[in-house]
Amino acid sequence: MNSILLLGGGKIGSLAAELFAHSGDYRVTVGDRDEQVLTALQRHLAAADFNTTTVDAGNGDELEICLTAHRPEAVVALLPYHCNEVVARVARGLGIHYFDVTEDIDATRAVRVLSRDAPTAFVPQCGLAPGFVSIVANDLMQRFETIDTVKMRVGALPLNPSNALKYSLTWSTDGLINEYGNPCQGIEDGRLVEFLPLEGYETITLDGLAYEAFNTSGGIGTLAETYQGQVQSMSYKTLRYPGHCEKIRLLMHDLKLNDDRPTLKRILEHAVPKTVQDVVLIYVSVSGLRDGELVEESYVKKRYPTDLYGQRWSAIQITTAAGLCAVVDTVLQEPDAYHGFICQESFSLAEILHNRFGRLYEDESPPTVAKRLHQLVGGN
Repeated sequence: MNSILLLGGGKIGSLAAELFAHSGDYRVTVGDRDEQVLTALQRHLAAADFNTTTVDAGNGDELEICLTAHRPEAVVALLPYHCNEVVARVARGLGIHYFDVTEDIDATRAVRVLSRDAPTAFVPQCGLAPGFVSIVANDLMQRFETIDTVKMRVGALPLNPSNALKYSLTWSTDGLINEYGNPCQGIEDGRLVEFLPLEGYETITLDGLAYEAFNTSGGIGTLAETYQGQVQSMSYKTLRYPGHCEKIRLLMHDLKLNDDRPTLKRILEHAVPKTVQDVVLIYVSVSGLRDGELVEESYVKKRYPTDLYGQRWSAIQITTAAGLCAVVDTVLQEPDAYHGFICQESFSLAEILHNRFGRLYEDESPPTVAKRLHQLVGGN
């Protein structure tokens, strides 16, 4: 049985804990500095192989004491991005596998430096975007002789938007602001470049519904770095309902709140509601030459909220936790095969979708997914 420590008991950490604990193959400990969060998790997961511990993961000394006491095989950082370097440094010192779900480019670069010549795996950017979307794009790209254009578009949206932004907070506000305000990587004319966030505006129609797409930071993961010089054009953009981008530009540029992110965070969290009634849209398109002809292939998927273990989970929780847990499970099934810095595109789409956790991405209705997951993860 594998031992794992999840740092952060929030939206993604709570579902990841459920999935791992109910699999029967993991001893799960969730660490958080908020005792109320841990108490709620203990109450809900009382019957599973599950424990909690109080720890401030941003404090390196405190975290080292915690990891030394629990001695997990893997630690997963589900924390604000600025804590990841501390967690990775402590994990490196103790010889523990490291995973995170960050979209922050600088945090990932710091993890890459710390992972050099490490005997254990350092796998940042697990989840949906970055994460699963890079795995999908990489899979499509293998089907071409030469690749011209790679488009990656992902959005987590409220099913019933009711405000001027046509948006609800479905995940980390800090992460959202990062996406809207930080430089964006991509490929143009075969070269690795940086695009401005909130630029590159376009419209797209999926299942007859119109969406807008624009540059955001971090969702492309390391894929552009991996394929620079091999692809003519590669971009990652966020999908939103029409009109959202214009209003975010007003906040961040015209009102200059990109320079005062704490104020922007307070405004968003005060005025924009949270919801678990959401939909996740995934659109990946690759075009290039195959047998001398210009061909395009696409991957399109929508995921909705799902009932699991007597609780309703949002689509963004499901898609992020499924990608994370599938990658962690894949590495820990063969831990000696993974060491140093591991990109998301190192994993094949087939192995993720066939993984017991990754099967949550399958095209099934939420009740059917829930029923099958109990069977597959629980082993019954």
